[in-house]
Amino acid sequence: MHAFSRPSRRSLLSFTALAPLALAAPAAATTGTVIGGARLARDGVQAALPSGLPKKLTARAWLLADHDSGTVLASYRAHRRLAPASTLKMLFADTLLAKFERTERYTVTAADLADIPAGSSLVGVRPGLTYTVEQLWQGVFLRSGNDAVHVLALMNGGVARTVAEMQAKAADLQALDTRVVSPDGYDHTGQLSSAYDLTLFARHGLRDADFRAYCGTRAADFPAGGGRTFRIENTDRLLSGTYGVTPYKGVIGVKNGYTSHAGNTFTGAATRGGRTLLVTVLHPASGHNAVYEETAALLDWGFGEGSSAQGVGALVEPLSEREASASPSAGPVEAATVTTQHGGGWGGAAGAGGAAALLAAGAYALRRRRAGRGPSAD
Repeated sequence: MHAFSRPSRRSLLSFTALAPLALAAPAAATTGTVIGGARLARDGVQAALPSGLPKKLTARAWLLADHDSGTVLASYRAHRRLAPASTLKMLFADTLLAKFERTERYTVTAADLADIPAGSSLVGVRPGLTYTVEQLWQGVFLRSGNDAVHVLALMNGGVARTVAEMQAKAADLQALDTRVVSPDGYDHTGQLSSAYDLTLFARHGLRDADFRAYCGTRAADFPAGGGRTFRIENTDRLLSGTYGVTPYKGVIGVKNGYTSHAGNTFTGAATRGGRTLLVTVLHPASGHNAVYEETAALLDWGFGEGSSAQGVGALVEPLSEREASASPSAGPVEAATVTTQHGGGWGGAAGAGGAAALLAAGAYALRRRRAGRGPSAD
């Protein structure tokens, strides 16, 4: 018997009209104003002080920004749409964290764990055991457990509903490069995001105390049944210092990811001298540690030479908060952030978020049959 009552405060979304979903176009500016500023849609490195940047950056896209001000200090193909792997779980957390109390309990059944894609990263959720919401979120953040994601999505009313809500959340955050097909970041055709969008997800999440606590947790005890537990450790190597990676001074977290299709992906945050920087690095050329090494190099530059760099763009505020956060003294980059988007996207206007959410949810239902074909999501 489930100890948790499924939420009823929101009605289920109605999927009455589904249209084919087009694959994303390359992230080159075409029409409309680019979210965050025009330079973020350009090819090549964008920085006011490019000569001081790390020399050996192999990532297919990256972005470095100031957390508090939202100023983008440097970037490379910030809006390029790429497979996000488990960094997409940041959006999952942004969407669901506030819905359940940490102490709420849920007893998992075998049916709850059905349809998890083969090869998924798992924390070890077992049918018949009762978990607190806090334990499930630890499984998501520390071990990137798709089983924990699946259970939380079912608690939220189902995977399709959760996908739709994630897409709507992305639209509100003005993360218009992102298309959600599954809530866990597993490789599915058309599931895409960008360095810019993933940095938005991290920035938004870090404003939440629970998000910040979970992503910065190095280890926790997870239920094993019979009153026993087993130890789970955070797979973020800049935080844990495993596999030859030196822990980064002042690191906060946030989320790493890996699939054989996406390669390594990472969004990290660190604080030094009262300043917090955000970095997203996507698809470095090779090596499981390259994503952390390139992140650390960008952070070093941001805390050093880049500390006085002029911005090349801005992380925008959510549409739902835009009026409250608007300032008459906003600079030209901030003022240029509008609800249109570049690059032939599925959500050309942020107001189309509802339609995009319905389409994304339908797409997930259609693709669940292929779940066993893909690689694991870390």
